[in-house]
Amino acid sequence: MNIFQLIVGVVIIFVLFFGMSFILNMLLKTTYLPIIFYAVFIIVWLIAYYESGSWIDYLGEYGIVDVVYALMGLAGVLVGGLTIRKLRNLGYKMF
Repeated sequence: MNIFQLIVGVVIIFVLFFGMSFILNMLLKTTYLPIIFYAVFIIVWLIAYYESGSWIDYLGEYGIVDVVYALMGLAGVLVGGLTIRKLRNLGYKMF
């Protein structure tokens, strides 16, 4: 993977999870729920593709790019929650 693909992928992952978090926060009116959903999503993803052997070796198979994508997804979810909270504090109402 070259650096251009990494940059584009990071932006896409951030915007995707920001948007999902923003909409979920807007509809459910909870700031913390998308963070919990994201954590459950990552844990289920790790467990679903685990086959056998050492858990540390399994986690070691993921590269730095995979970790960067996961962290940027988490950052998108956090920023989406903070954005909704800020908008609500400023008086905006969604639905």
